[in-house]
Amino acid sequence: MDTTLIAVIAVIIAAMVFDYTNGFHDAANAIATSVSTRALTPRRALLLAAVGNFVGAHFGAGVAKTVGDGLVTLPTGVESLGVVFAGVIGAITWNLITWYFGLPSSSSHALFGGLVGATLFAAGGVVQWMNIIEKVIIPMVVSPVVGLVLGYLVMLAILWMFRKGNPGKLGRGFRWAQTASAAAMAVGHGMQDAAKTMGIVVLALYTGGYQSDKGHIPEWVFWTSAAALALGTYAGGWRIIRTLGRKIIDLGPAEGFAAETVASAVLYFNALVLKAPISTTHTITSAIMGVGSTKRLSAVRWNVAGNILIAWVTTFPAAALISCIAYFIVRPIFG
Repeated sequence: MDTTLIAVIAVIIAAMVFDYTNGFHDAANAIATSVSTRALTPRRALLLAAVGNFVGAHFGAGVAKTVGDGLVTLPTGVESLGVVFAGVIGAITWNLITWYFGLPSSSSHALFGGLVGATLFAAGGVVQWMNIIEKVIIPMVVSPVVGLVLGYLVMLAILWMFRKGNPGKLGRGFRWAQTASAAAMAVGHGMQDAAKTMGIVVLALYTGGYQSDKGHIPEWVFWTSAAALALGTYAGGWRIIRTLGRKIIDLGPAEGFAAETVASAVLYFNALVLKAPISTTHTITSAIMGVGSTKRLSAVRWNVAGNILIAWVTTFPAAALISCIAYFIVRPIFG
């Protein structure tokens, strides 16, 4: 078997492993609120999230193109495949570390940090810093702020609209509504996170010389990326689900519905309009904080939120550092 083909296959396998870890790491994004409010049983919620992720992947071509073509530039050849491989390994490692400690960090920013970190030391590799700032750094700052503010405003609107309603009936109604909002969140997660893996696979195919157009996504790439994310999601990420669903605020059905609705709207807008690869984790977590703030500021457990913020800030550089180490380890293999 050709050396280049072996390298391409190695990168694709690593990308699917990342996709799987992304699924169980970020399962909480779609289902934590529904599980914590008992709108859905854990297994039903996971199944719903897996199906939604699978469907959403097929609408994420714009995000995939940004990841595959807009963040780093690498010359074709086996050495560059080693760069991509090391970047993905850095992202997988950081995912596992944050999963172990139950911190909902961003798998997306772990992947971006991994790619950038490995590319910095690659011969002929160029980091597209303006695109990084425009497509990664700015959305990393703006999307949580938007999620926080919209979460607060939407929850205020719900409280005002249903202020005279029967609490028992409203609780049951919002539990049903959460099925729809959780499904929307799952589709949005697929649009974003499966698409990032698709971008890595396309980058590997182009770098290996098996594809001349970095903007083309073969149909099998859609299906394999969607399947790996869906399987990982169904495996579940209970540590992070507990953090998002119970440790930040005590969620009720109305709060869960508001948070999921806001987060999914932000994901859809970025994926379909801006084609920006934003973090689903940042978006849903900030929406939960915004919703919780309508009760009173002390209702949000800000010490837990502080720990999450630290994980957010350190994800990009930590994954970059890990990928640098991984690159120097694998470079002789891909040389």
